[in-house]
Amino acid sequence: MKKIKWLLGFLLIGILVFAYLNYPKLNLISGYASKNMASSVYIAHRDAQEVEKVDHDMPLIKLAGSKVEPSDQSATASVFGLMKRKAVYKEGVGAVLTNGEYKKHNFDLVPHRSKKMDTLPFPYGNNGVIDTILENVDYKKLENVLNEAMADSLQRTRSLLVVYKDQIVGEKYIDGFSKDTPILGWSMTKSILATCYGILEYQGKINMDYLPFKGEVSEKDPKMNITLNHLLRMQSGLAWEEDYFKISDVTQMLFLDSDMTKAQADNEVIAAPTEIWNYSSGTSNLLSGILRKQFSSHQEYLDFPYRQFIDRIGMYSMLIETDLEGNFVGSSYGWANTRDWAKFGLLYLHKGDWNGDRLFSEEWVDYITKPTVHSNGTYGAHFWLNAEGKYPDLPKDIYSANGFQGQRVFIIPSKDMVVVRTGLKEQSDEQFNSLLKKILETVH
Repeated sequence: MKKIKWLLGFLLIGILVFAYLNYPKLNLISGYASKNMASSVYIAHRDAQEVEKVDHDMPLIKLAGSKVEPSDQSATASVFGLMKRKAVYKEGVGAVLTNGEYKKHNFDLVPHRSKKMDTLPFPYGNNGVIDTILENVDYKKLENVLNEAMADSLQRTRSLLVVYKDQIVGEKYIDGFSKDTPILGWSMTKSILATCYGILEYQGKINMDYLPFKGEVSEKDPKMNITLNHLLRMQSGLAWEEDYFKISDVTQMLFLDSDMTKAQADNEVIAAPTEIWNYSSGTSNLLSGILRKQFSSHQEYLDFPYRQFIDRIGMYSMLIETDLEGNFVGSSYGWANTRDWAKFGLLYLHKGDWNGDRLFSEEWVDYITKPTVHSNGTYGAHFWLNAEGKYPDLPKDIYSANGFQGQRVFIIPSKDMVVVRTGLKEQSDEQFNSLLKKILETVH
């Protein structure tokens, strides 16, 4: 009995020490857990226990205990009962972390969606797939490549999809996931957001030399020199810390801020535009706020990505979540099923033309795939590149939308191919190089 008391005492002391040393982080841990739980259950319709057991099995996050409350479509989480956070879901705009300001906001406005009856197969519809056998594709070899990748439990891949000449030639899902399961793209959402600017530019409503801070800061403020181009290329010179393992600019924004569009804008200038390249999720949400200012009403802003882009190409499963102020979280919170992520890649493969409907100019693709100074050829304008051969066995023209835990939409123009990979673990450049090399070798 005495030993048990000693053990319980040591356990309590351990918990108290942990809480003392990590107390500020508890807000982030429980915030992540409750937000991801609410989104996974109410957007992706996944089992809460499975989400907690599998998705939250990561450093620190696994310490949180989560609970779902269907009555108000919410989820709560805490760490040993400390720092309880709550996320609430609203149809049309996703889940949002609540805070002391939550009750001040209403969510009456939601995007107007336009979902047409499907009469065509993938990709131009959702009425099945084209089943024509392409003679230059080794289907058996491709299936073996995909099976091998899915079977590697350490890589935690959830879906793999290969589209060649507009046909799905390979498609695999783990148990519990299917072609209809929405999957969080994390930072692939950045590329979705950038596409909105390509559409606005094609419509003649904005250009890349636009000065977003004009009229908001004094003429002598160095922010006056920052253009839309600088922001899309992550070379604005604004300070930003993208560190997810402590309270940093990005974690403060995602898990504590009501208005995520202000975090980057409020930071100081530490370099002139183009002098440095600094990857920043805050920049993407600043761009979301700038996008909102291009419309006369909040409703028009909410409708724009869907009416002019997402629903227009039949990505009906896609949902971009908003923050407490109703801004799209363009840095991180875009959901879509694997086939719809592939449609996004195909839109770029076809340089903005969707079955005869042009969304953006061919020059926009040249723009987003032009390497940004100081990025070592790895970054364009909210897309990642292979311009200097970080994937040595792959074509230099490959580019991609990238997200946390290895979410990828690869566009390979020279091979007329799009490859989508989703999962729960980041892959190294070497692993992606190997996987895509094997996939490309199945087409002759």
